[in-house]
Amino acid sequence: MKLWGGRFTKEENELVNSFNASLPFDRRFYRQDIRGSMAHVKMLKKQGIISDPDAQAITEGLMSIRRDLDEGTLSFDETSEDIHSFIEAELTKRIGEPGKRLHTGRSRNDQVALDMKLYTRDEIDALMELLTGLLDVILSIADANTDTIMPGFTHLQKAQPITLSHHLMAYFEMFKRDWLRMKSIRERMNTCPLGSGALAGTTYPLDREYTASMLDFDGPTLNSIDGVSDRDYVIELLSAMATVMMHLSRFSEEFIIWNSNEYRFIDLDDAYSTGSSIMPQKKNPDIAELVRGKTGRVYGALTSMLVTMKGLPLAYNKDMQEDKEMFFDAVDTTKNCLKLFTDMLASTRFNKKNMYKSAAGGFTNATDAADYLVGKGVPFRDAHSIVGRLVLLCEKRGIALDELTLEEYRSISPVFDTDVYEAIKLETCVMRRNTIGAPGPEAMKITLELERKWLESTQN
Repeated sequence: MKLWGGRFTKEENELVNSFNASLPFDRRFYRQDIRGSMAHVKMLKKQGIISDPDAQAITEGLMSIRRDLDEGTLSFDETSEDIHSFIEAELTKRIGEPGKRLHTGRSRNDQVALDMKLYTRDEIDALMELLTGLLDVILSIADANTDTIMPGFTHLQKAQPITLSHHLMAYFEMFKRDWLRMKSIRERMNTCPLGSGALAGTTYPLDREYTASMLDFDGPTLNSIDGVSDRDYVIELLSAMATVMMHLSRFSEEFIIWNSNEYRFIDLDDAYSTGSSIMPQKKNPDIAELVRGKTGRVYGALTSMLVTMKGLPLAYNKDMQEDKEMFFDAVDTTKNCLKLFTDMLASTRFNKKNMYKSAAGGFTNATDAADYLVGKGVPFRDAHSIVGRLVLLCEKRGIALDELTLEEYRSISPVFDTDVYEAIKLETCVMRRNTIGAPGPEAMKITLELERKWLESTQN
């Protein structure tokens, strides 16, 4: 029996019923649906809209349904249209007439809006916890590698010497902003739509503030039309997850490059790599590649949701049933990628010698050679040109800047002296960069301490 069957004299076409049904995917709402129903019935009892015995019977019946679904002793009725009609039908089967009073003062429109908000809020909490775990791993590795010198890159070319700690903390900042975006979305969406009815509220004397409080919302939605037709928070979370995946994809891309034979900056743990069916020597970074690939999947969900909502008039339209499947998939994908990437990162071994050798071989200290000349009174533009000529000389001879003799330095500029060699040592290049945000040890000490305190504050 459909919840809306009284108006109709013919059964739905079987294909229409299948096309219309949402139980195959909204069944994951059952805990949220039951939680919302229990709060609703408690409010109805408080307001004298239903009797105490009916409220008790409904509450006990809902608790038994949740327990049986949790334990797997109750199967979903695949003929049900959605999770709401399944639970209400099962409740009425178990407790009889009182079960029919559960839906008093609400519509499936505000019911599904509530379920979606409760589910989204739960998933934001889970995503924030996973981001916290990733941030903690990044911070731990960065803290242990403040003196691990590696090349910094622009245009995928070696640019200046930095440290592994400095490089990783760039990703810390990205994922920190992701965490803050999640927190902001959670705060903004935290109003309760239950009591909005189909779109125009209800004539029953509901206490919406009481219901909102029981469900840990900041208060009720202030417009019943918006209450049932708002999916901004879904779009915001999809956008935030797309940004998380973009950051994970960039990190994965670097891991893929660093894992290559040409770089050998890292060794991936066997548990997060695969081999080749034909080439026995291969150890492929499949997890990183899959994370990179699955990013497009989350982008697709965001685009789909924006297109679904762009032309809808107020209030609820059946199109909005399409807010679920791809949203669920995007949430699952982002959570899985965060978990796997965090574990992969935690188990990765960093090859410090290869990183140092790479930094030493790409003229990453050329800027410091120019700064050395500036310190001797040479205008920077002239210093830039002088060092460019030195690099050209080194390239012709296949050597590094620190392998030039003092006579060769002076053949291009008499300003050079023996102290140039100390000035262009990789350790010196890094150590002297101590403005806030730079890779120098004093700057990194401040940054790591600030970020550790911030991370600890998120867990209180």
